[in-house]
Amino acid sequence: MKLLDDGLVAVVKRDCPTCELVVPVLRSIDRSAPPLEVYVQDDPHYDEGLRNVVDDHELETSYLLDVETVPTLIRVRGGAEVSRIVGWNRDEWRNLTGIADLGDALPATRPGCGSKTRDPGMPARLKVRYGETGLGSRLIELPGDVDPEEACFDRGWTDGLPVVPPTQERVLDMLTGTARSPGEIVAVIPPNLVPCSVEKVAINAVMAGCKPEYMPVVLAVIETACRAEFGLHGVLATTNAVAPAVMINGPIARAIGMNAKGNVFGQGNRANATIGRTLQLVVRNVGGGRPGEIDRAVFGSPAKYTFCFAEDEEDQRWESYAVSLGYSPQQSTVTIFPGDGNTPVIDHTARTPEELCRSFAGCLRAVYNPGHVVQLQAFLAVGGEHQQVFYQAGWSKARVKEELLKLLLVPMSEVVPGRAGTDGLEEWQVAAKDGFVPKFATGPLNIIRAGGSAGKYSAIISGIGGNKTIRPVTGEIKL
Repeated sequence: MKLLDDGLVAVVKRDCPTCELVVPVLRSIDRSAPPLEVYVQDDPHYDEGLRNVVDDHELETSYLLDVETVPTLIRVRGGAEVSRIVGWNRDEWRNLTGIADLGDALPATRPGCGSKTRDPGMPARLKVRYGETGLGSRLIELPGDVDPEEACFDRGWTDGLPVVPPTQERVLDMLTGTARSPGEIVAVIPPNLVPCSVEKVAINAVMAGCKPEYMPVVLAVIETACRAEFGLHGVLATTNAVAPAVMINGPIARAIGMNAKGNVFGQGNRANATIGRTLQLVVRNVGGGRPGEIDRAVFGSPAKYTFCFAEDEEDQRWESYAVSLGYSPQQSTVTIFPGDGNTPVIDHTARTPEELCRSFAGCLRAVYNPGHVVQLQAFLAVGGEHQQVFYQAGWSKARVKEELLKLLLVPMSEVVPGRAGTDGLEEWQVAAKDGFVPKFATGPLNIIRAGGSAGKYSAIISGIGGNKTIRPVTGEIKL
């Protein structure tokens, strides 16, 4: 871009009432002030009465001048900008041009309109076209006859479903969702222990279908999942079916439109689907965790595509999972835990908390194996109508859990031996053949709220856990 050496530069567009308003003013400047160049963003025939109108529909000059609002009037000396005015302000235009009676017939002030450089998606496109992207990832150029979606399949970047091709424009747009530097390392991703930057997360978020406003959540998910106590490598490499389950609490879940109610574990919500999918793609594409290689699951689970949801925090009679850990309701958090999917609990007849707890306990007792009591954890998601049974009886969440733990005592005579049962128990527990052992002897049982309010359903999300490196982990989401 080369501006005139000395004079005035105006940037306008026809589709702006204020730009139309100042046409007579620009004519006056063109006749009596220093040389004037008028760059038009949308119509080179903006005004035939001006001598030096430049077609800027490609927006190169507007971008390089960092024009956010039109009309913008810029004073140039020695080929460099010395001052600018945004919108129409009669006194300011007069001072800048030196024309004392400029705009006598016009209102004193009028706000401008948004520059076309700020249209949706345009900043990223212009940055790629005319600026420095600042991206460090390798750019792969595809021949014109190659389908980008198929190229992603061919290179092994997908989870079996199509992904959005991560163009530079899309990645730059995704990065607008965070103030963090693209080169900042977010986490070291197993199994290959590869450092993962904010930029690499953004690339996979694009492929997963995220929106930029999801980025604070996505980054917190990656960081939390890679904490040592969660044991992502173990969750990935086990022959079990588990996958990282992601639960979001706090205001951000509502702000980005996450689903906590009907069909909460199902399809249809973009934030739920794509945030969890990003984690899986990062593990695959950055960390190298691919099925049939380090991922040795016998069955696997649809949860390995994505398993992400928000807890239902609407009713204040029960505290949320995050609040129970000491976070405030104003804080947003992510909790990562190993989950196999979900098992429904159906009880249309229970009318008292005691009856409903017996149904819950029967289903929880059967998780994995009725005699399996170690290296096991579960989240019990209580649905809307089942919640009302407890609310109406005045039962707190703590009381429900206390009742369940009483009902979930397994006779030692029924505990399976070895890894599924007795390994991990205290010596006295194994010796007490006539005694009882908790179903969740080494791992936690947690109660959350989620799901719709039509039908007496709840759900169990079971998973491995309970040792020092595979357990639920919660972290705050920093905006």
